[in-house]
Amino acid sequence: MLQLQQILYAPATASEPILRGIELYAAPGRPVLVAGESGSGKSSLLEVISGLASNKSGSIRWNGSILNQRQRRALCGMVFQFPERYFLGLTITQELKLGHRRLSTDRINQILRRVGLEQIDRTMAPERLSGGQQRRLSLAVQLLRGAQVLLLDEPTAGLDWSVRDDVLSLLADLARDQVLIVVTHEPELFQRWACDRHRLEAGQLTSLTTLP
Repeated sequence: MLQLQQILYAPATASEPILRGIELYAAPGRPVLVAGESGSGKSSLLEVISGLASNKSGSIRWNGSILNQRQRRALCGMVFQFPERYFLGLTITQELKLGHRRLSTDRINQILRRVGLEQIDRTMAPERLSGGQQRRLSLAVQLLRGAQVLLLDEPTAGLDWSVRDDVLSLLADLARDQVLIVVTHEPELFQRWACDRHRLEAGQLTSLTTLP
């Protein structure tokens, strides 16, 4: 269980706080969707949760225990809007093995099956994958890290309808075991998705039963 309490985020470069009094609860079994316009603070919210940015006040707890930034970085896995910008391996196999001293082929096969990439040519460069496949690879990387909280920034951006549905189905499946939080500026693409819905506006988060 992940819980944010009264999170205030105010980077030195901003004249006003980007996030103010954020309260959020997320648990395995049901994904969380945060909708908001560009510039509303959605990416900043994920960066604070993941430990890539430091909140000025408030707390982030995991199963009741307060986490520092280092602990949040270990707990969380980020999947960025443009994952190809963050790939470091020359091949898919290299990308999957980065940061691991020992990683069995069986474990890699298991994770690739889970994200629907079991048939992929692992000698390919990650950048040659389609947009949907790149997001799946990014998820595989985070699952191999052991991330218990998956954070996705605009996971359907730039994908056609058939691929979007496949990605949403995969995310719903992953959310059964992991905490999963998605931010988007296109909530209409998630109308049929079973999730807890929120809107982020002017740095403040509101819980919703339905999204427009």
